[in-house]
Amino acid sequence: MAKAARRRAVVALVAVLAVAATVAVVVRVLAPAEVETVAREPYPAAPAPTAGVIGRLPVAPLVVDGRLRVYAGARQVYADQPVTGRHRVTPFWSYRRWPATLTGVLAQDTTVVSRWSDGKLVALDARTGRVAWRADGPEPGSVPQPRRTYAGTVWDPAGLHVARAAGRSVLVSAGPGGVGGYDLADGRRLWRADLPRDCRADVGTTASGDVVGVDSCEGPPVVELRDAATGTVRTRWRPPDAPDQLVVTPVGCPHGHSGCRGLRTAGPGGAGGKGWLVTDPGEPSAAPGLDAMDTVLDGERVVDTSGPVVVGRSARTGAELWRRADIHPARVLATEPGRVHLLTDRRELVTVDPLTGATRSSFVLDVGRDGIGWRPGRAYAVDGYVAVERLRESATPEDDDQGYFLMAEPVLLAAT
Repeated sequence: MAKAARRRAVVALVAVLAVAATVAVVVRVLAPAEVETVAREPYPAAPAPTAGVIGRLPVAPLVVDGRLRVYAGARQVYADQPVTGRHRVTPFWSYRRWPATLTGVLAQDTTVVSRWSDGKLVALDARTGRVAWRADGPEPGSVPQPRRTYAGTVWDPAGLHVARAAGRSVLVSAGPGGVGGYDLADGRRLWRADLPRDCRADVGTTASGDVVGVDSCEGPPVVELRDAATGTVRTRWRPPDAPDQLVVTPVGCPHGHSGCRGLRTAGPGGAGGKGWLVTDPGEPSAAPGLDAMDTVLDGERVVDTSGPVVVGRSARTGAELWRRADIHPARVLATEPGRVHLLTDRRELVTVDPLTGATRSSFVLDVGRDGIGWRPGRAYAVDGYVAVERLRESATPEDDDQGYFLMAEPVLLAAT
């Protein structure tokens, strides 16, 4: 009898241990977690590449500090180096979170900020991959499912911007129902504003240190300019003769929709477009040179590809400053301070100085035997580097990724 009792006790103990082990596994697998894999090699030096195509990549790179390429995944942000590598290689550092998904990445100097589906903001030191700070921000709401290159996540992160205001760099995180400002240096929240959910649109930040939004909650839509350092609304402005459905597009932005020097207001489809400069506090000032949709802004100079030739104009007056008939037909692929990158129909990348129209570099965007039978998708430029998605010539937004992109490594990276 005693032996049978001992046997039952042993069986019960084994069962309890088995349940405990199963619970431990479930907790380990399902509990929220983060994995920080820091750099094991020294921070690389910044190279000085010659102009030309560097290589091709399967995902879109964010060039950070002229030294690293940072990429996005579903639940990961990671970096490789050198920035001039022909292909993506083993990560220099990596950061993962679970179960939240990555919705946006922004870089300023050596700080890389990631935004997640639960609203968490995590800043990484690009030199090491270590977490610099964490903060709670507004949840981003519904974000479009990214394509496999994650170009939108790193080149145009929704609701994630940076501004220079009151002597500091301010991170701005916006979502349905709220927007907040954070000191980029340490993640300290500077302010938060709770806003109506369905009648506001986030636009970006300006060179004068404002957060731009469009408010249509109490009548016709107005442009709202909010101090990035304090969250105080400084200006509410409606363009003269503005349509009832007002579309506001930031232009002249060095990074994504951050630090923009101009705005273009229009109706649906670009009807009645008007250009404005937002380089000083207060109401935007008229910039007729920016009225046309096919214009881009650098400082107070506009490059216009809407006509039969490429023209440089004054933003404030629209007066012609220079023209280039030898690189038309061309479209603007990307811009950055001091450089406008034009793509011709022969897939030649021509980089011009927006001040003078002079060519800084020129070469065909081709590598190996890939050819030029493609059309451009999203594109990005910083520090003289240009990256562009290559799409199939017949691609439509409804196509899956295999039918949409030219090949498995659709992103070209070039130095200009």
